[in-house]
Amino acid sequence: MTPPPARRRRSGAEGSAPARSLPRRGAVRRAQAITTYGVGALIAVDHESFVVSGLDGADEHWNADEAPRVYERRLARVLDVEHFRLPPASDDSSKDGLRVRRFPLMHSCPECNELRRHRDFNPPPGKSVCGTCEADLVPSRFVIACEAGHLDEFPYWHWVHRGAGRGTSTAGSCGGTLTLRASGRSSSLRSIRVSCSCGSVPEVSMEGSFRRSALKDLGLRCRGTRPWLGTSVPADSCGLTPRTLQRGSSAVWQPVLKSALSIPPWSDGRADPLTPYWDQLRKLSSRADVEMCLKFAFGGECPVPLDEVMELLAAEQEEDADSDKASTFDHRYRALRNKEYERLRAGNDERERSRKEQFICETPLGDPAALDGLGVTGPMLVKKLREVRALKAFTRLTDPDSTTEADEAALSSARLNWLPAMEVRGEGVFLRLAESPIAAWEKLTAVTARAERMHRAHQHVMEQRASDPTQVQPSPATPRMVLLHTLAHVLINEWSLDAGYPAAALRERLYADEEMAGLLIYTATSDSAGSLGGLVAQGEPERLAGTIRSAIRRASWCSADPLCVESEASGTDGTNLAACHACVMLPETSCEHNNILLDRALLVGTPEDPHLGFFANILAH
Repeated sequence: MTPPPARRRRSGAEGSAPARSLPRRGAVRRAQAITTYGVGALIAVDHESFVVSGLDGADEHWNADEAPRVYERRLARVLDVEHFRLPPASDDSSKDGLRVRRFPLMHSCPECNELRRHRDFNPPPGKSVCGTCEADLVPSRFVIACEAGHLDEFPYWHWVHRGAGRGTSTAGSCGGTLTLRASGRSSSLRSIRVSCSCGSVPEVSMEGSFRRSALKDLGLRCRGTRPWLGTSVPADSCGLTPRTLQRGSSAVWQPVLKSALSIPPWSDGRADPLTPYWDQLRKLSSRADVEMCLKFAFGGECPVPLDEVMELLAAEQEEDADSDKASTFDHRYRALRNKEYERLRAGNDERERSRKEQFICETPLGDPAALDGLGVTGPMLVKKLREVRALKAFTRLTDPDSTTEADEAALSSARLNWLPAMEVRGEGVFLRLAESPIAAWEKLTAVTARAERMHRAHQHVMEQRASDPTQVQPSPATPRMVLLHTLAHVLINEWSLDAGYPAAALRERLYADEEMAGLLIYTATSDSAGSLGGLVAQGEPERLAGTIRSAIRRASWCSADPLCVESEASGTDGTNLAACHACVMLPETSCEHNNILLDRALLVGTPEDPHLGFFANILAH
């Protein structure tokens, strides 16, 4: 997806030089700087291609005036940072914006067909045209990357000279000039021809360049280059075998996003002034020591009352007790969901909170008996919520869900005390599955067998995509999780039809393990589909009961049936069963798991076994 050429923007300089003040050339939304065009991602603007620069370095720092701080203490603790920053704005008030560097540097001219580095075409300043032909230069369609996140130019010289017995020689040592042309016979790689004017090798096609062993056969290894950090940053020692990718492939850049809801006691902003001093305060054991530390830190009276500071410290100590300090990052991150689940169940009444409170969760006024017999209980109206999504790192080639921290590419060359993030405010509906029915249902043999098929398929996919399969976490596919996930999808689809919300304006948040069985559906956009109260109104028991019945009946058939419901495997490498775009799939921005681990048969049953579905009793009446 190419951003619209809205106005002139600062592009970058060559990868080997600091960023220059060139005309502005495009605009991206703040959210896109986290989810789509974050640090290390390739971005196409007009006919040019750039890589978004890192967060450190003299020329890459985000302008502090255009990147305001965001605080979310619980998420910051897990990610080991002090605070977060919003990406620079892209509106008319922006004076700076995101910094980028030209990448790939290899370009071709469609007139003379020469293939060389961008600067060797001698383009005029601020333009990307051939100095001889004055035609727009075309960035290389191909790049190479490895599982460690490194990114490099495609080795065209080695590819052409591989048959000359010197494929590992220094590039360009033959003294010839490379040319690239398309024969026009087809759109396949065979029609893309590369040659060298040295005359010692024949013209070759790009066919076979995407094989896993293509570059290994040339004797090439990853050089560890990180163009988003600039050439002044030393390359990592890598040695992995890189793979060829299309420049616009989704495998070139995948964000590692972590998010958290703001819940009490951190959701009213009172703890924000204490952010620089938390590590020091946590080491103190007595109230008197805390009071003395605050007086010294603020040079007098602390803006936060001492009683509230002690309450916040007690809340942190409680979370430390629940999540072992020596545990892994995944355990600490899951602890965030546990606390959110507890708070969503307990609620947070608006009448008892200040106007600055960013989390309001109340019990519906309607009669909860309307949900009897549906297997659903405990609906809560989340009238106000705030979610912070942070860009922790990114991956290339590998799925972020199947990687360890060692596989994640860093956003900066040195450790920083902040990360890029975005915050969204909205509203939502929280509900739980009744514990007795779900506990009995998930023990059924047919249910566990279907979930196990998805579990095995997902585990296999994650191990295939991981650089070290032995370090892959177990797949989350359990009967309870798949049921909650599919239920969330059908509810979102139902509300998009019945309540007037576009499906892309709603988002799911699942709480599924041995002790949790809940889901939160909430608005997660900053436009007019955000917080107008329409979604909260759907959570009243009478209306929610009607929505569930309608959603389950709608899920009982699909325009692709009987193929859909009888499918033995569907989705990515068989990670879905009875699920397709005609029934339960959503826009990927609405789904936590990229439209995998779905099976509507666990909701409504199958023609052969109608009692397989958790909500089969709805269809029986």
